[in-house]
Amino acid sequence: MVPIFVFAILLNLASLAILGTGAWLGWSWYAGDLVQTPTGVERIREDWRLWASLGLLAFSVFGRALVLPLLARRDAGPVPDLRREGVNLPVVDGASLYVEKIGSGPGPMLLFTHGWGLDSTVWNDARQALKNEHAILSWDLPGLGRSKSAGPQGVSLEAFAANLRHLVLGTGRPVILIGHSIGGMTIQTLARDHPELFGREVVGVVLLNTTDINPLRTMIWSPLFQALRIPVLIPLMWLVIVLEPLAWLSAWQSYLSGMAHLAQRMGFGPEVTRAQLDLVARLATRNRPGVQARGNLAMFEWDARDALSRLPIPTLVIGGQRDIVTKPEAGRCIAASVPGARFEEVRKANHMGFLEQGDIYTSEIRRFAQSLRSDPRVTGS
Repeated sequence: MVPIFVFAILLNLASLAILGTGAWLGWSWYAGDLVQTPTGVERIREDWRLWASLGLLAFSVFGRALVLPLLARRDAGPVPDLRREGVNLPVVDGASLYVEKIGSGPGPMLLFTHGWGLDSTVWNDARQALKNEHAILSWDLPGLGRSKSAGPQGVSLEAFAANLRHLVLGTGRPVILIGHSIGGMTIQTLARDHPELFGREVVGVVLLNTTDINPLRTMIWSPLFQALRIPVLIPLMWLVIVLEPLAWLSAWQSYLSGMAHLAQRMGFGPEVTRAQLDLVARLATRNRPGVQARGNLAMFEWDARDALSRLPIPTLVIGGQRDIVTKPEAGRCIAASVPGARFEEVRKANHMGFLEQGDIYTSEIRRFAQSLRSDPRVTGS
């Protein structure tokens, strides 16, 4: 999610500036000004500096409580950041993948892959809604959540696809692959690099708010971001990698002040709730910024156009009408290239529409999965 990641970095710096200004005002109040008076030299302190300092420092630590209600509506119910009883599987090239399996039911297993900067907890609502109808497998991408990557080389679309292949083969049953954003890109990379799985182990694909090419080419202000790729974006990503400890501390301070929530608000539509926004802001802060920067660099060189078009397989593509990261035109292009694929556009949905309008997305996934139970390409009849 390059534009949001870049915006988050800028707001992290703004949050540090607020903290620094508060500290400077507090010091300048304490130091005061030495003034010559008839009775001698006196230290004069301006009280406004003290109050301004206390206000800015308080915002730097507790601003989240003020900002969050201004950015999102009240929750109808909680969105818990739940971890169930998952396992860590040693897989490709020394990576360790955190995997959770729940649910039961006939037909293919649903295998969920989350978007960049997040982890598998974002699927909690979907898993709860579908667990009585399907067996469900979800995992954390290498380097995110509780999964470990095989060093810097393990943070790439090719490495993610290789790990996804390992999971698919390990299920022992047909699977429907469901991916959001880079999760959808991972699925397409798997189709490009391991087409033999599709139509055999993989019997269906659902792509949510994703693209089939370098996302700099399918996001808002695409010409600007493409022009900035070499002179600005690539150096910025490497700077985050080199200065990761400082970038991480800055990100946490920004989370406390609420500036991280302002950055992540860009990815939502008008109906986001406070718990949803806080969940995404927390995950984007919790995951290592250096890993996120490496993933962004990997996306700059990625291309899987027509990967699924050579593999006629039941495919559902869902896009958000207001998606700023992967515009709906990207989803339409994917669907148009795959014989028999269906594209659904969700009104008012932005890049995180699968959370904000989860009922619609889950309903479409359920309908797609049910349709495969009678599909001769799946049943073999």
